[in-house]
Amino acid sequence: MSRVSKPYEIVERALELSTADGCVVIADEESSANLRWAGNALTTNGVTRGRTLTVIATIDGTEGAASGVVSRSAVTAADLEPLVRAAEAAARGAGPAEDAQPLVTGVPESPGFRDAPAETDSDVFAAFAPALGDAFARARSGGRELYGFANHEMTSTYVGTSTGLRLRHDQPNGTLELNAKSPDRSRSAWAGRSTRDFKDVDPAAMDTELAQRLGWAERRIELPAGRYETLLPPTAVADLLIYQLWSATARDAVEGRTVFSKPGGGTRLGETLSPMPLTLYSDPNAAGLESAPFVIAHSSGDGASVFDNGLPLGRTDWIRDGRLEQLTTTRHTAGQTGLPLAPAIDNLLLEGGGEQSLDEMVAATTGRGLLLTCMWYIREVDPATLLLTGLTRDGVYLVEGGEVVGEVNNFRFNESPVDLLSRATEAGRTEQTLPREWGDWFTRAAMPALRIPDFNMSSVSPGV
Repeated sequence: MSRVSKPYEIVERALELSTADGCVVIADEESSANLRWAGNALTTNGVTRGRTLTVIATIDGTEGAASGVVSRSAVTAADLEPLVRAAEAAARGAGPAEDAQPLVTGVPESPGFRDAPAETDSDVFAAFAPALGDAFARARSGGRELYGFANHEMTSTYVGTSTGLRLRHDQPNGTLELNAKSPDRSRSAWAGRSTRDFKDVDPAAMDTELAQRLGWAERRIELPAGRYETLLPPTAVADLLIYQLWSATARDAVEGRTVFSKPGGGTRLGETLSPMPLTLYSDPNAAGLESAPFVIAHSSGDGASVFDNGLPLGRTDWIRDGRLEQLTTTRHTAGQTGLPLAPAIDNLLLEGGGEQSLDEMVAATTGRGLLLTCMWYIREVDPATLLLTGLTRDGVYLVEGGEVVGEVNNFRFNESPVDLLSRATEAGRTEQTLPREWGDWFTRAAMPALRIPDFNMSSVSPGV
């Protein structure tokens, strides 16, 4: 068996080699293509390929099943048996797994399980690269410089188990980040997009958007810390709600350790979190944001279990019409807490029924408010309230009477996304967006802009 062996053959051979009571094998075939640029010129590009093999061995014992997980990259024929034995040794050396469950059965084989993996290459940029060159020329003539990168990945994941599952999922993932700067570097603006194939991104439109923001920044206004009516764009809403999703595990809530814990015991499931008809959900079949339709778990944790690999996934409403509907559970934590089974899904969408664009929401601002670009360096302050802190970045703008009148200084903020949902007074049109802070880990999101009447800018952040 060579490096170019078909992934399904590697999965099958690893399962044949296993002497454990149960075995799950996950083969991830990965390829990526990227472009980078600075000062209106391409600087680097490249294509990479790789393979990672994860073997999960389970050993039955009198006190319950134990699991051992070992992952390695670039596995060759000589490496395969030692990898399987290492997983078995890890299982034999471990105590009973808290999340132990029977391995999943009864899921039909995926179409294409025995086919070669999908791959990406530089051709994915065939239309994008010339358009980017045109954007460079426009920026150069407009006296601004463009920096950034485009990255496209394709991961074909093959899952095989000793209980007969043979599943495959191909996951394309593209990100584009574009930063415009004035020649003296005193002004900066950022825009980002997520995409499956780079056919739906327009560098010229992004450059036009950034040029407008650099123009706004020609007037600088200093503002103190305080509470301001604030328009959060979709990228900022995504960053906040992704953190909320990661914090919404059922067991932690039942044990009284999160914002979703009910005082005195239990969870806040069924409570109204927002007076607006907001629905926050994940759906592996969401158009343009498609993700794996079954559980792929390389390790166990509060929100995932290796025993659940292959479990089918469908749409899950986390919040429905403003009411907390579900918390994340594995089969183990669902049984432990008595709550419905709701595994994690690799996308997140928020819908609030609004139709206005962010520009239209700016125009509808009758008083004085702030327009954010994005957030970064988000960290948790208090899990009991999900209080987060972070910084604004690459443009905070003052809106007066429906018009942007200048750029203001950056701030540190202190806010809880759960609390923000309860105070939001308007949701715009839901659109696909790239989270700025979490874009390396979570890219499939669609969010509206939100209007917050009293967003807490807790301190001024000079020099950011």
